[in-house]
Amino acid sequence: MQNVPIALSAMNPARARARAHDSENTARRAAEAALEKKAEDVLLVDLRDKATYADFLVICSGTSERQLEAVADSVEKSLHEAGERMIGSEGGRGGRWVLLDFGDVVVHVFHAEERAYYDLEGLWSDAPVLRP
Repeated sequence: MQNVPIALSAMNPARARARAHDSENTARRAAEAALEKKAEDVLLVDLRDKATYADFLVICSGTSERQLEAVADSVEKSLHEAGERMIGSEGGRGGRWVLLDFGDVVVHVFHAEERAYYDLEGLWSDAPVLRP
């Protein structure tokens, strides 16, 4: 199996495919939770064939610090209810960029200016982009 993290390559192929499908479902659930709080320009970057640290990035924007916090809280709550465990988070209260790490899925909630500055979409321009 090419471009598959070592942990997945040690599994049987059917289990690895099921895990990859689960990460896509997790990413889509995170995107839906962000949209419920009116996040803008929500997209999923498929890193499964590009990186080993995550299968998907979920990237979205908000227009105020309060909205970023609401989006991040909504994503965290939705994935927690689905049985996903958050490994860590950065940013938050009063910040302009919140990162939520769920292992195979990393969620970035940006203020528009920070999103343009860091340009994660440009960094991963060779990865497929999905819309929720």
